[in-house]
Amino acid sequence: MISKMNETVHYLKSKIPFEPQIGIILGTGLNDLAAAVEQSIEIPYEEIPGFVKSTAPSHQGKLIAGYISDMPLLMLQGRFHFYEGYNMQEVTYPIRIFKLLGVKYLFVTNAAGSLNPAMKPGSLVMLSDHINMMGTNPLIGLNMDDFGERFPSMHEPYSLILQDIARSFSKSNNIDLYEGVYCAVTGPSLETKAECKLFASLGADLVGMSTVPEVIVAKHSNMDVLAISVVTNLSNIFHSEAHSQEEIRDNAKKASVNLIKIIKNILYELYQKEK
Repeated sequence: MISKMNETVHYLKSKIPFEPQIGIILGTGLNDLAAAVEQSIEIPYEEIPGFVKSTAPSHQGKLIAGYISDMPLLMLQGRFHFYEGYNMQEVTYPIRIFKLLGVKYLFVTNAAGSLNPAMKPGSLVMLSDHINMMGTNPLIGLNMDDFGERFPSMHEPYSLILQDIARSFSKSNNIDLYEGVYCAVTGPSLETKAECKLFASLGADLVGMSTVPEVIVAKHSNMDVLAISVVTNLSNIFHSEAHSQEEIRDNAKKASVNLIKIIKNILYELYQKEK
């Protein structure tokens, strides 16, 4: 694994003429944020040693390097999911590469179903915590001591400082930013009504098929993490209609304008802090 990572890092350093400080993962329907990247360099996943292929609908499968608000960053335009048949090491491999390239902050976005009637389609929800219902953990196996300790604490999976910046900006700009708990499941089948009732009873506000593995690996690597979900559909706790991928992507696109504003502002604040 280390040998493969070194090959990936060597290749990317030959293509990217700066050290990134930010990593961003784009979820389903959130490709518009990629257009905000300046001086962008695009590298298809299939050209990157060690990367697998993104097969999820609407995921572009490109690594983008460049700047937003003058902050050097790497952006995954499309993530890898456990439901695609990849193992957890493959799903989270890009996070390890981010760390080796110098990334300090990870921003994760996703499309999620709402278990909370107050969080309607098109809403933005900043994650305050999560519940792992995927039945596995990306840290299972030999510990990578160079990245982090065997038993990393998850008492604060999402950075309180980054949350404060997002909360303050949203409030001052009249952007509705909810806060809630995300429940991760494997998919790819959507959840049953009974499952949604169970997750809600455990304290979850949202349910989705990603994010948690990447966050766990990022925390193991001592990164500061912020995650924001776009609510793309209401759980069938509240209705009896079938969900569609078109509905999910359309609602994600509606919310992307405010999501871009929030992320741009946080990057601006971090740039002021780091320079």
